Amino acid sequence: MSDPVTPSTEVELLEKAAASSLPKRFGIYARMSGPGWLQGAITLGGGSLAGALFIGILAGPSLLWIQPFAMVCGIIMLAAIAYVTLSTESRPVETVSTHLHPVLAIAWVLATIVANIVFCAPQFALATSTVMQNLIPSLGGSTTAPWVIGAVLAVASLGIVWFYETGAKGIRLFENFLKVMVGVVVVSFVAVVVMLIATGRLQISAILGGFIPKFSLLKEPTEALSAAAAATGLNEDLWRGILADQQRDRIIAAAGAAVGINMTFLLPYSLLRRGWGRKHREFSIVDLSIGLFVPFLIATSCLVIAASSQFYNKTDDVLTADGQVIPAMARAYDASVDMMLKQKNGTAFTGATVEAQVVMRASLPAADRRLAAMLASRDAGQLSATLTPVLGQGGANLVFGIGVISMAWSSIIILILINGLAISALVKKPDNRKVFMVGALMPAISGFFAPVIWTGASRAALAIPASVIATTLLPIAYFVFLLLMNSKPALGENRPKGAARWIWNILMLGATAAASFASIWALSSKGLPGQLGLAGLALLAIIGIVSFVKKSRAA
Repeated sequence: MSDPVTPSTEVELLEKAAASSLPKRFGIYARMSGPGWLQGAITLGGGSLAGALFIGILAGPSLLWIQPFAMVCGIIMLAAIAYVTLSTESRPVETVSTHLHPVLAIAWVLATIVANIVFCAPQFALATSTVMQNLIPSLGGSTTAPWVIGAVLAVASLGIVWFYETGAKGIRLFENFLKVMVGVVVVSFVAVVVMLIATGRLQISAILGGFIPKFSLLKEPTEALSAAAAATGLNEDLWRGILADQQRDRIIAAAGAAVGINMTFLLPYSLLRRGWGRKHREFSIVDLSIGLFVPFLIATSCLVIAASSQFYNKTDDVLTADGQVIPAMARAYDASVDMMLKQKNGTAFTGATVEAQVVMRASLPAADRRLAAMLASRDAGQLSATLTPVLGQGGANLVFGIGVISMAWSSIIILILINGLAISALVKKPDNRKVFMVGALMPAISGFFAPVIWTGASRAALAIPASVIATTLLPIAYFVFLLLMNSKPALGENRPKGAARWIWNILMLGATAAASFASIWALSSKGLPGQLGLAGLALLAIIGIVSFVKKSRAA
């Protein structure tokens, strides 16, 4: 058994790695990595699954570039957060309060807590549905099973998080457990794509082309769905509006699930818990690449590819050959049809009796029914059908079920951990274990009540509104650390100089602009609540700028 890696020996290992060959260097880095894997565990959750699933449904492989692009922006800002944290070697909430403004620190913590609680319910819903659909189908009709599964997840997750608070050894055990979970996710979904390639069901050229950004798809549907909308005749404009709205929310959700505001809070605390300091600044970027970017890129790309092959521009899993709705997909299909009927008929549809609504749905022309079927929400249970021709139904359910349950459970564990840290920071008791566990309990409770929070046809779909909410909060953290990276009072001699400062600022401004665009894009379509959200973000930006100028002048 190898000796444990401690902060002191890590510095020696970094020096050894710098003088080693590339394979040996990678081995050393893999042994030392840790905080990056925690980031990977939270981002490879229900949000990423839902984002990849619904992007595949709506655009095929054409939007494969969205999630890696969002992750690159996130890595830039997480690297900056790591640099600030390891340069100051102090808790980030205290740094923000002291060198900018306490309001910004509180806003960051509160936004993190909101994101944790909002995100946890989708993870529980996804894990529960995966157990019932993929792993133990006999539980499919049970009303008590979701509550039992939720209770087991909550207790097991809280127990695992408890180890994180037991000290250095507990932190190592916790990180290693998460490495295994992330590894299971990646291997499961790589296996899916390998099998699809082996059976000749993928067009490699289309997949490679999907990694080339197509910004027109931010506004317009793909060629295939545009043709499907045109086939509806007089309803084309209604459908095109629905497609635009759906595509916007899916893109925002996928981007928001890549790096959420709660990840910006977790990273600095996990770095400090590991005892890292200024000498670990460069390695922290390598750690993020090993534990976060590479697993995320592989897993989400494989999910988009699988969803594209199974659902994009297809209706055979929703409608029979004679156009009848398959009973298992009736709720998802009706929800898709109702989006158009509400816009077309207004209160004549929403105020109609259930029987009248059924008649209105049934009277739709075949072209409208076909497009509604294309847009119907699917779940991991349907996605596992991509492997049925190769592994049979039981094998397909097992492989997909293991991957999805690993995604959901690893995210639950990290969300609970982050909330414990956030509540401890909010009440200024960072070393109080009781306060930490109370904070950890909050998202677990939210997740436990997932069966009544979300009753939609697709459990995975709950992650879409959750991810949109999280996306609107992200600019708070990005803007705060953009200011801190340029703060002489905060960083002193560690503030980047010369060309390095220019490079940092260009990259951070680009990432912050992208996050702000996504937030504004999401909030601008949400009516009065959205306008209030925009006003709140603008107010925080003003407070940040004014505080930054005052503190800099005073120094």
